[in-house]
Amino acid sequence: MQKIRKGDQVVVTTGREKGKRGTVLRVLESGKVLIEGVNRAKKHQRPNPVKGQTGGIIDKEMPLAISNVALVNSATGKGERVGFKLLDDGRKVRVFRRSGEQADV
Repeated sequence: MQKIRKGDQVVVTTGREKGKRGTVLRVLESGKVLIEGVNRAKKHQRPNPVKGQTGGIIDKEMPLAISNVALVNSATGKGERVGFKLLDDGRKVRVFRRSGEQADV
């Protein structure tokens, strides 16, 4: 089980994009995440008629290290660290380290 998953609301904790919030679009195997609207770069793209792509300059989300983002606690609205807790029925759930609340709500 991963601490950050697709669809989570996260906040960037370090770097040029510090403080920006967004939704996780994809978690990559290399320990990086793609976040909607964060860490955008311009890419020069060639036209490809086979795929139906037009050429030009496009904006694209670039990956960020997963260690540089924190899950947003909906109760406080701040980014917090996440841990795991084993429930009585045997399920493993994510909990916020500071408050102890469940992150999987």
